[in-house]
Amino acid sequence: MVENEYLIRQAQNGNLFAYGELVKYYAPVVERFAFQMGASNGDIQDISQEVFIRVYRFLHQFSHSKFTTWLYKITLNVTRDFLRKENRHQLKTEKLAKDSLTEPSSLPEETFFREEEDRLLHESIQSLDEKYRLPIILYYFHEKKYEEIQEILSLNLSTVKTRLLRGKNMLKKALLQAEKKEDENHG
Repeated sequence: MVENEYLIRQAQNGNLFAYGELVKYYAPVVERFAFQMGASNGDIQDISQEVFIRVYRFLHQFSHSKFTTWLYKITLNVTRDFLRKENRHQLKTEKLAKDSLTEPSSLPEETFFREEEDRLLHESIQSLDEKYRLPIILYYFHEKKYEEIQEILSLNLSTVKTRLLRGKNMLKKALLQAEKKEDENHG
C-alpha cells in the first residue's frame, strides 16, 4: 500500500477534502482488518467510523514514519474496545434470554463469504487466540512486514516471528479439523 504523504500533510493542515480522500482510500483496509479481527458485518461501519474520528482528532499528532502502521494501531484498539463491549452486551442478552426462558434470536448467515473455503478459513482464524490471530492477519492478508507487525502490536521482532510460525501451525490444524467436521456433517 502506497503512503499518501501529500494527502496526509494536507489533512494535517486542515484540508477536509484531503482528509475525505484519506478516508475513502483507507476505509476498505480498516473494514477488512476489523472484520478479520472478529467484528460482525453489522458492526464494521461503526468501527470504521470510530477509527476515522480518532484519526481526525489525532492527525495533528501523527509524526510516525508510516501512516498505515499508525492507522492499523488505531483500528486494532478501536476493534478490541468494540468487541469487549459487544461481548459484555452479548453475555447480558444471553443471561436475560435464559432468565426469561426464551431463545435468543439468531442472526442471518453472513453473506461476506464468497465460497465455503472462505468461511472455513475465517472461522479457523477466529478460533485462534488473538496473539496468534493478529500477526497472521497482518502478515498474510495485509502484507505487513515483520517490522511493521512489531510496531503495530508493540512486540519484539523475535516474538512476531515465533507467533507467526506457531499461529500458522495452529491454523493448519484448525482448518483440517473444520474441514473434517464439515465433511462429517455433509457426508
